[in-house]
Amino acid sequence: MTASDRRRAFLLGHDAEFWAGLLLRAKGYRILAERYLRAGGEIDLIAQRFGTLVFVEVKARPSLDEALAAISEAKLARMARAARAFLAARQAQPKVIRCDAILVAPGSWPRHIEAIGDLPLD
Repeated sequence: MTASDRRRAFLLGHDAEFWAGLLLRAKGYRILAERYLRAGGEIDLIAQRFGTLVFVEVKARPSLDEALAAISEAKLARMARAARAFLAARQAQPKVIRCDAILVAPGSWPRHIEAIGDLPLD
């Protein structure tokens, strides 16, 4: 991958996170963190609505199916490391914790998928 390709991929991901944040806000979520990096893990968006805390993976690919397929077990494990760090820093723990995905592809509305996988938080 050339430097130009990496830059283009970075910008596509950054744009996808922007649209994902707008979608969540429109659904009534409050964004608590963006691009959260801790404990060797990364979470694109952390949001909350009512008593539910949501760790969100945003994937942008040429199609929504490709975006969904790009979310691997290894990615969920990295998210779990960061999620444990986020939860450890909080005073109050949420009633419900969920791992969601927002898929972004050109020519399609972003797709929000709730509960895409289990995050091993213990």
